[in-house]
Amino acid sequence: MLRLGMPVIGVTDVPRAVAFWTAALDLVATEERASETWRTLEHADGSGRALGLLRSASPAEPRPRVHLDLFAGTREEQRSEIERLTRLGARTVDWDSYPPDPDFVVLADPDDNIFCVVDLSHAAEAGGRPGD
Repeated sequence: MLRLGMPVIGVTDVPRAVAFWTAALDLVATEERASETWRTLEHADGSGRALGLLRSASPAEPRPRVHLDLFAGTREEQRSEIERLTRLGARTVDWDSYPPDPDFVVLADPDDNIFCVVDLSHAAEAGGRPGD
């Protein structure tokens, strides 16, 4: 039987991506299958794999069909996390598809991979799913 393993992000600079994502999500890089082209990141609490980083020659998609949503509990936490992530090397994206009164902010990692920071309290107030 198949089971979902982990999301994998294509990156151009594996060490830079390791530095960003470990700091962004409190993950640790493991030696599992570690190479110049691959790193596995695990949860710092030892609860298992969280993210794979694979060196890729193809550019990041400007409108990816699959992306990561990072959850914040409140609007204040969302703002604080966005500031922290931009200090780590993320950038805000000029996203032209925001709905009215969005609960999410679109960012890109240092390799231009798109991800969202979602305010779960706002999503709950609106009665929708995160990112709706």
